[in-house]
Amino acid sequence: MADLQLTDDVPPVADDGVWLACIECGETFAPFDAIRYTCDDCDGLLEVRYADLPTFDEFDGSGVWRYNAALPFEEGVTLPEGDTPLHEMPRLKDDIGVDALRVKHEGMNPTGSFKDRGMTVGVRVAQEVGVDRLACASTGNTSAALAAYGARGGMETLVLLPAGKVAAGKIAQASLHRARILEVDGNFDQCLDIVQDLASRGEAYLLNSLNPFRLEGQKTIGLEIMEEFYADHGEYPDRIVLPVGNAGNTAALYKCFRELVKAGAITEDQVPKLTGVQAEGAAPMVEAIEEGYEDTRRWEDVETRATAIRIGNPVNAPKALPGIRETGGTAVAVSDEEITEAQRDIAGEGVGVEPASAASVAGLRKLRDEGVVSGDESVVCLTTGHLLKDPDAAAEAGNEPEPVANSTEAVLELIEDESSVAETVRRQASKAADAPLVPALVAGGLGVAYLYRKLRSKK
Repeated sequence: MADLQLTDDVPPVADDGVWLACIECGETFAPFDAIRYTCDDCDGLLEVRYADLPTFDEFDGSGVWRYNAALPFEEGVTLPEGDTPLHEMPRLKDDIGVDALRVKHEGMNPTGSFKDRGMTVGVRVAQEVGVDRLACASTGNTSAALAAYGARGGMETLVLLPAGKVAAGKIAQASLHRARILEVDGNFDQCLDIVQDLASRGEAYLLNSLNPFRLEGQKTIGLEIMEEFYADHGEYPDRIVLPVGNAGNTAALYKCFRELVKAGAITEDQVPKLTGVQAEGAAPMVEAIEEGYEDTRRWEDVETRATAIRIGNPVNAPKALPGIRETGGTAVAVSDEEITEAQRDIAGEGVGVEPASAASVAGLRKLRDEGVVSGDESVVCLTTGHLLKDPDAAAEAGNEPEPVANSTEAVLELIEDESSVAETVRRQASKAADAPLVPALVAGGLGVAYLYRKLRSKK
């Protein structure tokens, strides 16, 4: 059982008040004297610990490094990152039926995902320990962030991707930032196995979320949410709902809240319920929560259109599962169809996110319908990546272009002609014909709804 309790004891190995602690056996290590990702003694996960934990009054500036009092360095390799919007969602709030709903849009980071927060710290640590080659396994966002921050830091970058399973927008980013891209005939978890092996042989510095310093940057998501939500609402959110892939964000937010409680910045009663959402085709965390497992069981075969969370062996589960359980949260699996519909719902409020991001809103809706989330709760949904990370998915979820002749009159005739509505419905039905039954029904229903709205607008 993981021991995540923060103590007042500062071990002799601490460097300027910073050290690494094994969450399994309790062994401690100096943070930068050697390269390590797991415990030397038991191979357990490591966590960064601090002698002094700050309160909100000690933060100054903007972005991730506003929170340097809670990080290992004063500044990192920065683009800069953080300070992402906390969007209001008034129509979606009313539709789902909660007291308050905000969306923390991490897609507004420099490379379009939350991974930038981890890389600004992780690449700085790589400089500190003196490496010159960085590596990661990725479903896309990690590779884009690592390539950009590696380029910024002047380091060679190697990324391993599951062949044919990564959105084009993400591959393009890594390519443009001059990463060396290796497409592996396997899934993400198998790519990570290889990268871990490379790291153990000293061939590269691993910057997946197995690296404990990655999570230090990601915990600033929680700090921003707490500050921004309190400033707007005069209280902290009751619940934070987030997509789960490797469970790094879940682990990072739980660490953030534990540190705030230890520092006296918030009380235990003010800690939001951490609620994880996975796709039905890749849901080992949900399985562990529902079955009461102490750890996840690896899923060898995973599949979902939400490519960023297509992960069957979340390495941070030993840190994340206690976070869900101890905060009174839960985990839920949603279908690809529910994810797509949530992506459309978020877009209807003017915010564009990739499919994996929309899983948080899909999960909230499902839990609200089931009565797990009550109507008087205030909720923050985390959206982790930008719409343009997966342009193909966006195009499939959105409206199709309508051809029109080259004249104003033709345009007016088209937009005023109810036959164009019928054609739209026809195309939706045609598009759904080759799809499974449920997506077909969804597409047909959308067409009917569209027709209904258009006809009402004529009245």
